[in-house]
Amino acid sequence: PHLAALVLARGGSKGIPLKNIKLLAGVPLIGWVLRAAIDAGVFHSIWVSTDHDEIEKVAKQFGAQVHRRSPEVSQDSSTSLEAITEFLNHHHEVDIVGNIQATSPCLHPSDLIKVADMIQKEGFDSVFSVVRRHQFRWSEVKKGENKMTEPQNLNPAKRYRRQDWPGELYENGSFYFAKRHLIEKGYLQGGKMAYYEMRAEHSVDIDIDIDWPIAEQRVLSFGYFGKEPLKEVKLLVCSIDGCLTNGRIYVTEDHKEMVSYDYRDIVSIDLLKKRGIQVRLISDRDCSKTLSAMQLGCVAKVSVTNKLQVLKDWQEDMGLSWKEVAYLGNEESDVECLKQAGMSAVPADACAAAQKAAGYICKSRGGCGAVREFAEHIFLLLEKVNSARKQ
Repeated sequence: PHLAALVLARGGSKGIPLKNIKLLAGVPLIGWVLRAAIDAGVFHSIWVSTDHDEIEKVAKQFGAQVHRRSPEVSQDSSTSLEAITEFLNHHHEVDIVGNIQATSPCLHPSDLIKVADMIQKEGFDSVFSVVRRHQFRWSEVKKGENKMTEPQNLNPAKRYRRQDWPGELYENGSFYFAKRHLIEKGYLQGGKMAYYEMRAEHSVDIDIDIDWPIAEQRVLSFGYFGKEPLKEVKLLVCSIDGCLTNGRIYVTEDHKEMVSYDYRDIVSIDLLKKRGIQVRLISDRDCSKTLSAMQLGCVAKVSVTNKLQVLKDWQEDMGLSWKEVAYLGNEESDVECLKQAGMSAVPADACAAAQKAAGYICKSRGGCGAVREFAEHIFLLLEKVNSARKQ
């Protein structure tokens, strides 16, 4: 049977404009689930159903095929079932649909592999994701009603301790798998039906986690970052103009150059060094006097015509794998370095080519905290590496 992954990603969003491709921890929101679906290796095809050009572009960058949905199923009132049914009407080869929610960025391939087995090998017609919660429910009393609230799942005289109560299962909205015949009858859940219980820390729903920074912290701690095991970063190479500085050069009447930088970035460089991470600087132009004035104490290479070659020389001299190298750049001359480094980032105002090549796009502009932001991102991933080692 042809098993297709389908991510519904409408362009309209009342809460957050173009939420499905808004950067979450440096990756477009939809990219997290597409990466998990591709690496699971169980789908015959992976699709994004959308009505928006920018979402189509991002979907293709992450390796998905695109189904352009019609205006009829792209309204605020349109249901997921309507969009899935339309998709099936155009793709008769598909026998089973794994509808994966774009708003569940902590989805892991291991979950999708197990669910595929449940529906393909164990014969279930539909499987959906749930999470276990330990929450006491009470009946609602509407305003104006002269009633008392009543306990729904507890005895107030004998309240359970968390460790003594198994809790309850709630849909977490991460995915809904169903066979074609069921969907054609108007159901996403039905027939021989089963749930799949996801780990609580993987049950992040952006529709609920309104606070985007909190969601980013959860993803950095529990998200799926790819097949390759993470390694500790041991070298950060930072482009000077446009990353460490804002790229502007002020010239005085006596022909002296002045640049500005953010002190928070300098503090972050010191913190990186204290964590055992070497920081080296690189520039297309000769900015030796600027570096001397900043007194950073970092190895630097200026007047560079081939940044990638310098990066390779440093990597080989230090005996590092590319996974142990991070790069912060902002111009076309940085693109190949951004592609090669294990971790890469650009400031918010980097050129389009650099943004496309980078793994992380900072919220901060160059010279305005981008180095600090990328350093914090590196520290969080180091925590993830250390946690994985302990496990």
